[in-house]
Amino acid sequence: MSTAPDVTDELMTEPIGWRKSSFSGGGDGNECVEATGLPGGAALRESDAPEAVVRTSRAAFRALLRVLKADRLT
Repeated sequence: MSTAPDVTDELMTEPIGWRKSSFSGGGDGNECVEATGLPGGAALRESDAPEAVVRTSRAAFRALLRVLKADRLT
């Protein structure tokens, strides 16, 4: 049985292509969520704590985006 490679170290570097939320606040830019695509999934992190990375499946990420866009997150 193979296991997925640990990409935590790769996720800490900028070349992976983190994208900031379009709803980020002004100022120093550290009040937002960043996301990036991964093979078979996605990763999220908070700008002011980039070492804390959450990995998820593409399906779960799409479901989260649908809920956020519909403003149904309570």
